[in-house]
Amino acid sequence: MKKRILYLINPISGTSRKQGIAEKAQRLTDAARYDVEIAYTQYAGHATVLAHEAVDKGFDVVVAVGGDGTVNEVGRSLIHSDAALAIIPCGSGNGLARHLHIPLHPERAIEIINEGVIHALDYGTINDRPFFCTCGVGFDAFISEKFATAGKRGLLTYVENTLRSGLQYKPQTYIIEDENGAESCRAFLIACANASQYGNDAYIAPHASMKDGLLDVVVMTPFTTIESPQVALQLFNGTLPKNSHVRTFKAERLLIRREGEGVAHYDGDPFFTGDTIEVAIHRNAFKVVVNNSPKKVHPLLPTPNLLQLVPEFFNEWRKMPEELLTKTGNDIKRINRNLLNKIKNLPPR
Repeated sequence: MKKRILYLINPISGTSRKQGIAEKAQRLTDAARYDVEIAYTQYAGHATVLAHEAVDKGFDVVVAVGGDGTVNEVGRSLIHSDAALAIIPCGSGNGLARHLHIPLHPERAIEIINEGVIHALDYGTINDRPFFCTCGVGFDAFISEKFATAGKRGLLTYVENTLRSGLQYKPQTYIIEDENGAESCRAFLIACANASQYGNDAYIAPHASMKDGLLDVVVMTPFTTIESPQVALQLFNGTLPKNSHVRTFKAERLLIRREGEGVAHYDGDPFFTGDTIEVAIHRNAFKVVVNNSPKKVHPLLPTPNLLQLVPEFFNEWRKMPEELLTKTGNDIKRINRNLLNKIKNLPPR
């Protein structure tokens, strides 16, 4: 019996890769396996409504065509249902798609959908808000808020906000409680990861699994500005747990108490909440169309990114450690501007 598949297309957010998706979906989706329908979102949160209606109508697969926000909106309606989430990644970060090795080319992503391999995976909640990749408090939530209010999206905006705001951010003191007890710590950020990365191949928790029923909790303590290039390098090459300012552990539930109310994030979307934050994992609770053969991934043509720029940036510091130790904040800002100029001159993704 053929399955019913609904492509939910966000026509506003995301990149140019979503252009012509409806035609490609009709033309390339395996007609022997699926009956195809197309729908477009019209406002923020509309994908959640449409996906919920699709579950009620008995659709077998709902495809999120857009960025991480669209994926989260669709996914939250499919948890604890018989409908499976599929992804055609068209966003700026594509965190869940990258973790699952879903190709960034729409045509290749449809090939994965045609193969029809479905796994039951974990998802998380932060104060009852579902997330699929990461959530957290601290610097990443702070940057998520800056990113959400920026006039443009993408890697450049993320880096620009990070460099401009990084020197202003003040770490907080938190009380963290899990199944093994409670502790107090001063932290730059606390990330709870179900998947390995934020997006753009920034691996906050490179060993995270969506099938182990556990959160990978990452606690990063404050570090100096001089150490920031090394932190950035390790974030993008998957070695962040080796940093002396990073501690990781696994937990099913986490209770975070902080000094007062403020911003937190789920899958990069910021929200304001009180001084108590509850995070939990929900095991094997939603179905996802996955790439069963990651070697089949067909990425976009390689373009320079931070992983290629940061080593050069870091090596400049490492060659002259004594001089760098005496640099002022203005010197650091100048180097950050030089890095931004390099990124601005990259070819478009």
